[in-house]
Amino acid sequence: MDNLLTEFKSIPHLIRQSGQGIKNVKTLVGTSLFVAMNAALGYFKIVVIPKMLEISFSSLALAACAFTYGPIMAGFAGIICDNIKYFLNPSGPYMPLFGLNEFLTGFIYGLFFYKKDLTIKRVIAARLTVVLLINMLLTPLWLHMLYGNAFIVLVQARILKNILMFPIDVFLLYTVLKATKRAIPVLS
Repeated sequence: MDNLLTEFKSIPHLIRQSGQGIKNVKTLVGTSLFVAMNAALGYFKIVVIPKMLEISFSSLALAACAFTYGPIMAGFAGIICDNIKYFLNPSGPYMPLFGLNEFLTGFIYGLFFYKKDLTIKRVIAARLTVVLLINMLLTPLWLHMLYGNAFIVLVQARILKNILMFPIDVFLLYTVLKATKRAIPVLS
């Protein structure tokens, strides 16, 4: 319980530290590289239901950015990534609220990973938070607003996808972050 309390108490400091990266040229360049990786990975997706359900691994670059530069930099990188991916490869009408999803994904990963020990439990908790908040709640809500489909049907399709993808996502996320940890001296 003390660990959890310590984690919560450290959040304002981590946010301040990450926000200072906006003034640092190396941080901006590194963040830009992660944005470019995210955009490139965004091209490689599996479309299960067009415009409704896709499998993509572009969030791995956003998680690596969050691990390296924190929640603020990763959050803003997420918004930029969303816009770049849309303009390079649009799939449906533009919806700025998906940018909010990307901001929150980067921000959440930043809260879980920035300046923290990388453990499988932490990766599972971070991925579960993103799945529940972004994939299961916000994305179906935005899709419902765009296309008017039944919210429950969208959530049901997403439940199956997220259950099947969860162990794969956790494994890939942990593997990418371990590699990022080794590269941090070069990136900072």
